[in-house]
Amino acid sequence: MFKPRAIAIAGPTASGKSDLALKVAQKLDGEIVCMDSMQIYRRMNIGTAKPTAQEQAMVTHHMLDILEPTDSYAVADYALDAEKVIRDIISRGKLPILTGGTGLYLKALMHGLTLGGAGGDEKLREKLNAIAQEPDGKQQLHDRLAQIDPVSAEKLHVNDIRRVIRAIEVFETTGTPISQQKQEEQSGPFDILPLAIDIPRPVLYERLEKRVHQMMRDGLLKEVKALLAEGVTPQMQSMQGIGYKELVPVAQKTVKVDDAVWQIILNTRHYAKRQGTWLRNEPKVIWMSETGEERTKRALSLIETFMTEGTKEA
Repeated sequence: MFKPRAIAIAGPTASGKSDLALKVAQKLDGEIVCMDSMQIYRRMNIGTAKPTAQEQAMVTHHMLDILEPTDSYAVADYALDAEKVIRDIISRGKLPILTGGTGLYLKALMHGLTLGGAGGDEKLREKLNAIAQEPDGKQQLHDRLAQIDPVSAEKLHVNDIRRVIRAIEVFETTGTPISQQKQEEQSGPFDILPLAIDIPRPVLYERLEKRVHQMMRDGLLKEVKALLAEGVTPQMQSMQGIGYKELVPVAQKTVKVDDAVWQIILNTRHYAKRQGTWLRNEPKVIWMSETGEERTKRALSLIETFMTEGTKEA
């Protein structure tokens, strides 16, 4: 059965995904769908490396600035919202180009949701999040999870409140613990061509370090302070992102700036390594080691072949 087709441009953070996506979108009359679990938040621009106003003017971007930093957002939420956006793009004769570093978002769109696929219950989630804000609320929720799903409770730390809440939500909506949900690969709503940028690790690490220092010069610490001042707490989902969680103690004057910056660099390196590992475990990914214009040419060639085959199948 023919499925609507879309392109994904992935790779480790700072590998050049956004730049390639822009070039491809301009060449192929596409629109970009962001797959980044931090760029969804408003007023979190510097630490998320969000596309600039100029870049957004060049090509239409979706799934940016859709939430307040105080909001929680699950993978299931993203899958539902992104699917609507992608279908709308296709209905207007445009090419959806997904780009970003959140592997779970790509997995949800490529393969469908497994343990996260249970229907969401927004009212229940709000209730559980309210409990989490109470004194000892996190422990209460973790204890509750231990009663209904001891396997998941053993794996999840009490402070991993987002996943604890999701596990409780899955049990309440399906009657089956999340640890017992079927894990076999499902079929996603789209046929997606996943392209990934392959970049030598020493080069990547050098780019990562330069990017972190540039973010600091651009005012990342000021951005963190502004978020805290408006009531975004360090425990909220949005503040768990790299670059934000390390600078909270600096804003609270308990850690030196230089120490925090180095921790950001280390954490970003580890994150980039995990991204690469995840992508290499996805058999459908096509890796591109080319640079500059050669990378763009190869991406366009692969996309042309993919879309032509799709037309033949249809």
